[in-house]
Amino acid sequence: MFTIETRPLGPIEGTKPFTDYILANKDTGEWATILPEFGGILRQLVLRKGETRYTLINSPGSAQALLADETYASALLYPFPSRVFQGIYRFEGQAYALPMNETMRNNALHGFVHPRPFRVTRQETTPRHALLAIVYEYAGDVPGYPFPFSLTVTYVLSASGLTLAFEALNTGTTRSPAAFGWHPYFTLNNATTDDLTLTLPTQTVITLDEHMIANGTQPAPPDRLGTFSLNKVELDTPWVATFSDGNGKKQAKTVLAWPSEAVSLEITQSDSLGYVVVYTPSRRDSIAVEPQTANVNAFNSGEGLTILNPGDTLSGSIGVQLV
Repeated sequence: MFTIETRPLGPIEGTKPFTDYILANKDTGEWATILPEFGGILRQLVLRKGETRYTLINSPGSAQALLADETYASALLYPFPSRVFQGIYRFEGQAYALPMNETMRNNALHGFVHPRPFRVTRQETTPRHALLAIVYEYAGDVPGYPFPFSLTVTYVLSASGLTLAFEALNTGTTRSPAAFGWHPYFTLNNATTDDLTLTLPTQTVITLDEHMIANGTQPAPPDRLGTFSLNKVELDTPWVATFSDGNGKKQAKTVLAWPSEAVSLEITQSDSLGYVVVYTPSRRDSIAVEPQTANVNAFNSGEGLTILNPGDTLSGSIGVQLV
C-alpha cells in the first residue's frame, strides 16, 4: 500500500517549520521524503533489497543543518547546473552578469532554484505508486537571468524505486537559455566509499581548468572504463554520457555497487541529460552522481545548452533503483 503523509521539520528561530512530504510503500517499508519549501529536495530515500533496507540519500537531517549546508545536497539545479565562469555570459547579442556564489573560483554556481520554495500541485496514491508534483514559478527577478520560467518536478515512488521527472517551461515572451541538473549524494547505508565500486556510462571525460571550467574532452583513462574500485579514488569530474536502449528508450546508467553486500544502486538518466558529474567528498561516506543536460559553463560554450522559445519546455527523468 502506497501512502503520502506530512510532518513538520523544524522550526528554526524566527521561521515556521518546513513541511516534509513522506512517500511510503507500507508493504515493503520503503520511503522517500521531499521538502518542497526548501528547493524541492529529496531529503531522504530508503529502498529495500531482499530483507535489508538501505539508506540511499545523504543529506542534512534537520532544518537547521539544511540552512547551514553548502554542499547542495539533493539540490535541483536550474536554469544552469555546475558553473558559469565569472557569472558572465552572452545570449543573442546581450551580455548578462549572474551573481557569483563561488567566489573562490570566480564562478556562478548551480543556478538559483535551490533553496527557493516550491508549491505542491498534485498528490496521488494508487496500488502501484505514490506521486508528488511540485512547481517553482520564476518571474525573472534574479540579476543576469531576466527569463521567466516554471519548473515542475514530479517524484514517484514505486516497486521500481524512485523516479524524478522534470519539466521546465519558458513562460516569458523571449527565447531563453536553459539547462537542468540534480545533485544527490548517494550512499549504501553509509558504507565507506573505499568499499564500493563504480560503473560509469561514458568513454569520454571532460577536462577542467583551474577555475573548474570545461576546456576540452579526452578519452577516459583505462582504469575508469568498465567497473572500477573507489578505494582511495578521488573524483570531481564531469563526463559525457553514453546512451543505450533500455525499456524502449535511450538511457545512460551509473552503477554504485557494494560487492561484499551483493547490492547495487542504479542511477539512470534519460537522453536529454547528456552529461554526468561524479564527486567523492572527503568524508568518504557518500558519492555525488549528478546527471545534467549541459556541460560545465554551457551558457558560454553552448555545449548541451537548450534554447527555449516562449512556451517550449526542457524535460527529462532520472531513476534510482536497488538491484
